[in-house]
Amino acid sequence: MSGTTEQTDGRVGAFGEQPVGIDELLERVRAGYERIEPKEAYAAARTGEGLLVDIRYAALRERDGLIPGALVVERNELEWRLDPQGSHRVPEATSHEVRVVVICNEGYASSLAAASLHRLGLGRATDLVGGFQAWKAAGLPVTS
Repeated sequence: MSGTTEQTDGRVGAFGEQPVGIDELLERVRAGYERIEPKEAYAAARTGEGLLVDIRYAALRERDGLIPGALVVERNELEWRLDPQGSHRVPEATSHEVRVVVICNEGYASSLAAASLHRLGLGRATDLVGGFQAWKAAGLPVTS
């Protein structure tokens, strides 16, 4: 298999890595960048220093509301929409220097998404600590 190796215990890991649990994987990817708190993300968006990207699925957006000004991109389309070199990119994906702030519901899936954007060369990508729920709890703007 291309991109995999056989481990000594019989497990196959992607790209030669030992398999890890999700908690360890989150710890590893989060060590690679600085996460952002809700009020800092709000300020970055207001000044144009950050592009808020909401990857929550439709049912959560309908239930809990939207962050005004956030770009809604389904998680399964994220890399295609934010790759500045991609043919399916959104207009906001202007360069690899864009500071993307990925927002999921509670700040877990967004960490993995931010790491994926880093692999695309978006080195300033980060995610929101606590996700949308932390944004809302901080009293920041939400629309129905």
